[in-house]
Amino acid sequence: MLLLFKFFFFAPHSDANIPKSIYDFKVESLDGKTIDFSQFKGKKILIVNTASKCGYTPQYKALEAVYEKYKDKLVIVGFPENNFLFQEPGSNQEIATFCQKNYGVTFPMAAKISVKGRSMAPIYKWLTNKDYNGVENSSVKWNFQKYLINEQGQLVQHFDPGVTPDDPKVIAAIEK
Repeated sequence: MLLLFKFFFFAPHSDANIPKSIYDFKVESLDGKTIDFSQFKGKKILIVNTASKCGYTPQYKALEAVYEKYKDKLVIVGFPENNFLFQEPGSNQEIATFCQKNYGVTFPMAAKISVKGRSMAPIYKWLTNKDYNGVENSSVKWNFQKYLINEQGQLVQHFDPGVTPDDPKVIAAIEK
C-alpha cells in the first residue's frame, strides 16, 4: 500500500512544478547549460520535439533554414525525445554532434526529455494542457510536432509532425 501511495503522489514531474507562463521555464540544454525562456520575450517561439532516427529527421534542415531567416523575431527550441519507437537513442552529446554534423543546427537544443506519459516534462504538460496554456488540449502524435508561441508568450497553435517547418501554414503563422 505504501508503494502505491508513493507511486501516485511522488511521481516525477509533478503538476505542482508547472509554471504559469512559458517565460518561467528554464530547461537544461544539450551542453548542460540552461535555456531560460524569459530571454525569448518579444519573439515567437517554435518548440519542436525531435529525433535523429525518424522519417521526419530531415526536417532539421528546414528548421535551421526557418530559424536563420526569421531569427530576429523567432527562436526555435528543439527537444530531443525517445518516446516514439526508440528513434532517439543517443546521449545528449551524441545528439548534439549529430545535429551539428548533419544539419548545422544553431538554434537552441534542450537536453533529452519525455513528451508523453507519466514522465512527461513540465514544458510539454504546459504545451499540451489547456489548464496551463489557456488555449487547447493536444497530444504529441510523433516526432517533430511543432508548437508556436506568440510574442506575448501565448500558445497560438500546434502543427502535426508531417507539416514541415517551411510549410506555408507555418510561415504564415510566423509572419503574422
